[in-house]
Amino acid sequence: MRSEEGNREGRAGEHMNLKISIGSQDFAFLREHNCFLVDKTDFIKKWWESGDAVTLITRPRRFGKTLNMSMLNCFFSRQYEHRGDLFEGLNVWSDLKYRNIQGSYPVIYLSFADVKQDCYGDTVQKIRHIIGDTYRQHRYLLDALCFTEAEKHQFTKVMNCEMDDVTAQDALKNLSYYLHHYWRKRTILLLDEYDTPMQEAYVHGYWNEFINFIRGLFNSALKTNPYLERAVMTGITRVSKESVFSDLNNLNVITSTSQEYETSFGFTEEKVFYVRSHGPLPSHWERIREPSSLQCSLYCRSFIHFINSSIFINMNRDVVRNDVCGSPVLLRKKGR
Repeated sequence: MRSEEGNREGRAGEHMNLKISIGSQDFAFLREHNCFLVDKTDFIKKWWESGDAVTLITRPRRFGKTLNMSMLNCFFSRQYEHRGDLFEGLNVWSDLKYRNIQGSYPVIYLSFADVKQDCYGDTVQKIRHIIGDTYRQHRYLLDALCFTEAEKHQFTKVMNCEMDDVTAQDALKNLSYYLHHYWRKRTILLLDEYDTPMQEAYVHGYWNEFINFIRGLFNSALKTNPYLERAVMTGITRVSKESVFSDLNNLNVITSTSQEYETSFGFTEEKVFYVRSHGPLPSHWERIREPSSLQCSLYCRSFIHFINSSIFINMNRDVVRNDVCGSPVLLRKKGR
């Protein structure tokens, strides 16, 4: 019988054979291509058991927000039904309850990361295109017998981006209806980088006009939507509830200082050293390990690491400002 020490060595050897995929934010790709991945699947269980109707999570860049949203999509979406192999060996797969719900929900998954236009008209048009792309992911609904010809016609118009602002505001709610009617199950909505178009609206001077549009879209999709099961939004900044989410009394806001989900985004110090012991050795490990390095502060939540890193940040503000704090144009406008 193989000793426990031998088992540990074997598992370490398996980890060392994994590849590091730089820049990939697709959970399925990382799992299918044998890439090294820190297990964050406990987030799935924590979020699901919270019971929150709408969760807004804000974190700086490079904290794994998009990868976690991709993971949620792979876990819940009917698109990944019978793809339990993506989660085998991960924490969530040890719980039979969660094995049974994997791939069992209709999911609307979209991102506003590319909405970076400099005027209101182009911004809303870009959002229309994103919504149209999202509809195209579910074009199989057009073959269903449960919809009327009028409903199919409306679906096709939105899919082809033939919609005015009011139709665009209701489009996610309407897609939730289509999915609920087809699958007989309420829909999960995942919106990544919700705040990117709002940052651009503020910088380029069309905030007041745009905020009315986006408030209507969020209210329709997240507040008055009887076909919605749960929703998660992620972004860099927390936009004031009064300006955007005034109609949402079902919103749980999780910031970088919140204890909830504190280990689900970024790496704890324990995980950093786990990567060092089990993962492919990064060539810049010594730089990461140094307590005063910026990398260490980003990947460790230890308070002393953040304090030590303040020296590095203050001496290299131009280098870290855009990556950590967001748009340099926005910062200049605020006088920082």
